[in-house]
Amino acid sequence: MKNYLLFSMAALLVGASCNTKQEKAAEGFTGAPGEVKLITLDPGHFHAALVQKVSYPQVSKDVYVYAPTGFDVNEHLKRIEGFNTRAENPTQWNEIVYTGSDYLEKMLAEKKGNVMIQAGNNGKKTEYIKKTLEAGINVLSDKPMAINSQNFKLLEECFDIAKQKNIMLYDIMTERNEITTMLQRELSTIPAIYGEQLKGSPEEPAIVKESVHHLFKLVDNKPLTRPVWYFDVTQQGEGIVDVTTHLVDLVQWEAFPEQIIDYKNDIELLDANRWTTSISPEEFK
Repeated sequence: MKNYLLFSMAALLVGASCNTKQEKAAEGFTGAPGEVKLITLDPGHFHAALVQKVSYPQVSKDVYVYAPTGFDVNEHLKRIEGFNTRAENPTQWNEIVYTGSDYLEKMLAEKKGNVMIQAGNNGKKTEYIKKTLEAGINVLSDKPMAINSQNFKLLEECFDIAKQKNIMLYDIMTERNEITTMLQRELSTIPAIYGEQLKGSPEEPAIVKESVHHLFKLVDNKPLTRPVWYFDVTQQGEGIVDVTTHLVDLVQWEAFPEQIIDYKNDIELLDANRWTTSISPEEFK
């Protein structure tokens, strides 16, 4: 993930600039300077800030932030300030912040921007997405967009709403834009190098993906402090719906390029396991 969130915004802009004139008018994006106006809603994950690590001419410097008062929004604003004050290629973001218990209602009523950035408490994320789309605002959301069956059904409704309103619900799936992943995909399409894709079996899988997710790590060369809710699976989600989202996405993207997979008919789940991660009070502190 690291620094690659900037590619998602670039993809959003390129996608808008490559449409026909009719599609441009419908979506409201033409590639004009400053026309993308960002809203950041309840930023609780550092990915919300990394979207702004690099600026683009099409993105307005004014960013509207709506959040409850507390640790999450304070940490987010510190990261943005770090981008603005760094020695090399500093940004010039102007964060216009509203904090209060009615932050969501305030954002929906004011509609100060046209693209809402969502990266935070995953238990609230799907509902945030739905209400934002209903208000006619495009959404650029971090993974996972849903962490349980109930929210997944809600997410299906979200895509229907986006289609009906001709607006975008776009995911921040950064690994597709990481150069080693791009090369791996290209090499896997060359039979002389990769061979033929095996069908595999539960005993001998054809593709094996593994990810190690660190609770403690450095982000932009600074220690990352996780919010308290991060350790609650009803708010963060379990590991099987978090970082594995990247892995599942990369398998279909690399092994079945340019193919649309129908998750209702083309996929059969054979087995799954989960377990707890034990953390002592000292480690938590």
